[in-house]
Amino acid sequence: MEARSILKDVPTSPRKMRLVADLVRGQKVSQALAILKFQPNAGAAIIRKVLLSAVANWQQKNEDVEIGDADLYVKTIFIDGGRMLKRLRPAPQGRAHRIRKRSNHITLVIDDASTDTGFVQIAEAEETNTES
Repeated sequence: MEARSILKDVPTSPRKMRLVADLVRGQKVSQALAILKFQPNAGAAIIRKVLLSAVANWQQKNEDVEIGDADLYVKTIFIDGGRMLKRLRPAPQGRAHRIRKRSNHITLVIDDASTDTGFVQIAEAEETNTES
C-alpha cells in the first residue's frame, strides 16, 4: 500500500530541487535517506523531511506491519512550480529589472516493493544485468 507526502510553497527554484529529486527516484527508502543525508544541496534536507513524513504516513496506514519488514521504495517524486514572488531591483538610468523568486511543490509517493509487482520485475532485471 502506498503513502504520500506533499510539501507546498518551498522557497527554492524547482530546477534546483529537481536535481536532488532525480537522485532518489526509484531508490529504496533507506538508500534514499543515505543519499540525501550526505548531499550538499539545500534541497536535499527538505526532500529528506518529506521522505520521512511519507514513511510516517505509511506507518499510520499499516500499523500491523513493521517498518523493518517492509521493503519500501520511492515510487514517484515530482517537483511542480509554485507561485512566483515578483520583485523589482533598481537598474541603471532609472530603470528596474524584475526579480522572480520562484517556489515549488514537492509530491513524494512511497510503496512497498513486495506488494508492487512492477518494482520487483525491474529489480530482478537489474540484478541479472549486474551479474552478467
